[in-house]
Amino acid sequence: MKSRARVSEDNLFPHVLPVTQVGRAAIKHQQPACVWLTGLSGSGKSTIAGLLELQLLGQGRHTYSLDGDNVRCGLNRDLGFTDADRVENIRRVAEVARLMVDAGLIAIVSFISPFRTERAFARSLFMPEEFMEVFVDAPIAECIRRDPKGLYAKAIKGQIPNFTGIDSVYEAPEVPEVHLRTSEESTRQCVERLLVALAKM
Repeated sequence: MKSRARVSEDNLFPHVLPVTQVGRAAIKHQQPACVWLTGLSGSGKSTIAGLLELQLLGQGRHTYSLDGDNVRCGLNRDLGFTDADRVENIRRVAEVARLMVDAGLIAIVSFISPFRTERAFARSLFMPEEFMEVFVDAPIAECIRRDPKGLYAKAIKGQIPNFTGIDSVYEAPEVPEVHLRTSEESTRQCVERLLVALAKM
C-alpha cells in the first residue's frame, strides 16, 4: 500500500470566505472565547467544565465542551501517551477550538495539557481577548486521594506508563488568567469565578 504524500504548503491557498467570525458571533449575541482548563487528572477540570457549560446554556450562550477522554475516543483515538503524542493531542484540540471560536462559540477545553509550550501554542491561535487559561489546581496527594477513575492506583502499580504526575511531568501555568484551587474552593465557587472572568472578556 502506498503511503499518502504530505501536501506541500506551497500548494495550499486558504480561501477567504464571505462570512466572518464577527457575523457568526453577532447572531449569537456573544463574545467568542476559548476557556482552556488545565490541571492534573482528578483536579476537577471536567466537573467544572460541565457546570460552567450548563450555567452558560442557562444564560442563552452558545457553547461546546472538548473533554480529554471524549476526544481521545474519537478524533485522537490513534494517539498514545508518549510526549510526542501528547503534543499532537493538544495541537489537534487547539485547532478544533480555534475553529469553534471562529464559528462564534464559547469553546470550553478540558485537557491535562501538561506542557507549557503546547499551551502557549494553543494561546497563539487566538486573539488575546479570546483566550483564557485556567489552572485547575489540586495537590497531587489530593488527586491521588480522589482518584475518581482509578487511574493513579494503576499508574503507581506501573500498569499505566507515562502518567502525568507519577512518571510524566506536569508543568503548571506560570501566569494563568484564572487560578482555581479545588481543594479549597467548591465547584460552584470555581464556576462563579469563571463566569465573572468571562463577563470581563
